[in-house]
Amino acid sequence: MNVTLQQLDSASFANYREGLIALLLDAVGHGASLGFLADLDERDAAEYFAQVQAGVADGSMLLWVAQEQGRVLGSVQLSLCQKPNGLNRAEIQKLLVLSTARRHGIARLLMQAVEQEAVSRKRGLLYLDTEAGSDAEHLYRHLGYQCIGGLPDYACGPDGTYRANAIYYKTLARPSP
Repeated sequence: MNVTLQQLDSASFANYREGLIALLLDAVGHGASLGFLADLDERDAAEYFAQVQAGVADGSMLLWVAQEQGRVLGSVQLSLCQKPNGLNRAEIQKLLVLSTARRHGIARLLMQAVEQEAVSRKRGLLYLDTEAGSDAEHLYRHLGYQCIGGLPDYACGPDGTYRANAIYYKTLARPSP
């Protein structure tokens, strides 16, 4: 695969909207617990990405896409804490890879891009949550993220069944006083 990564801004977002919607529908359709139920449709996915685009426009959210020949294969978001006492941290959200493109290193490339940008923005503490027992846990541990626990019945998957989550963090750099 010849995958390229691009960090989107509000101007380039529209070029990837349809691919992002298809990516989200694919992930939910394959059972990923992402805050949506199985009845997620294109309209709801488009509304969600309108909110993401607003976050990209106001600088509170960063978004990357992985693509090959214009086809969106993956994406990841980084939500930058806006509170004055938390400017050293950011939350990784919605790491997605198209079901037909998994196991080719795309998620790893997206996570590396997130980490590099976080360091450049002095965001030395990254955290995320994922479904406990999911394949994603192996990836996060392999990338050096530490599991600090989880909550039972945290959120329901697309099928409506509540599932536990696992909470991970990684320290990239210590904040300076």
